[in-house]
Amino acid sequence: MDFKEKPNYNFDDLIEIVKILRAPGGCPWDRAQTHKSIRSNFIEETYEAVEAIDTDDKELLKEELGDVLLQVALHAEMEREADSFDINDICDGICKKLIIRHPHVFGDKNAGNADQALKNWDAVKMQTKSQTTQTQAMQSVSKALPSLMRAEKVQKKAAKVGFDWDKVDGAFESLTSECEELKEAIANNDADNQYEELGDVLFSAVNVARFLKIDSEKALYDACDKFISRFSKVEALAGVRGIDMKTASLEQLNSLWDEVK
Repeated sequence: MDFKEKPNYNFDDLIEIVKILRAPGGCPWDRAQTHKSIRSNFIEETYEAVEAIDTDDKELLKEELGDVLLQVALHAEMEREADSFDINDICDGICKKLIIRHPHVFGDKNAGNADQALKNWDAVKMQTKSQTTQTQAMQSVSKALPSLMRAEKVQKKAAKVGFDWDKVDGAFESLTSECEELKEAIANNDADNQYEELGDVLFSAVNVARFLKIDSEKALYDACDKFISRFSKVEALAGVRGIDMKTASLEQLNSLWDEVK
C-alpha cells in the first residue's frame, strides 16, 4: 500500500484514504457499502453534528463535521468507481450553484439586506430548475426531510404567492378547527379519518409556529427534553414515597406530575 502517514492531513488526503479503503485489498466493510447501505449513517452523522451545534461544543463539532465529510467522500468515491462523477465534479457543481444564485455578489443584482438576498436566491433557483409554478417549487421540497421541517418549507412557499393568513389569529383558528375535526373522527371511531385529521392538526400547528417565528422542530425537541426532565422528577418522587409507578393509578401519577410541574 503506497501511503505515508503525516503529522497533518488535508482534504486531498481524505479522498485518497477513502480510495484506499474501497480499493481491492482495502477494508472489507468499506468495500461492501453502497449508497443505500450507508444512507442511515449519513442521517445519523448529520444529526450528531447538529447536536454539537446545539451544545456549542466546538471540539465535538469539528469531529462530527469530519464524520459528515467522510460520508460525502464515500458516496463520491462510489460514483467515481462507476465512472459517473467524482468529488471534483461535486465541488464544481456547488461552486457554480453558489455563483449563479448570488447575482447580488457575482452579478449585477442588488441586495441591501438578507431578505432581498433570499428573494434573489429563490428567483434564480426557480429559473435554473425550470419551475414555472409555486406547486412545482413545493414539490421540489425534499420528502426525506423531517415532516415538521417539510411542512414549514411548503407553507413558506405557499405564502410567497399570497396563500397565507394575514396574522397568527387565522392560523390558530384553523388549528382549533382541525382539533375539533379530529375529536369528531375519534368519536366516530373512524380510523382512516383519525389518521388524516391528526395530520391536519400537526400541519396546522406548524403553521401557527411559523407565524410566531418558532422553529417547530426545535420546539418539539425541547418539549421532549422537558418531558424527560419532569418524568425523572416524578419517578424520583414516587420512589421517595414508596409508590410503584407500574401499579399506581393515573390519578396518583398525575398528582405527582402536577406537583413537580
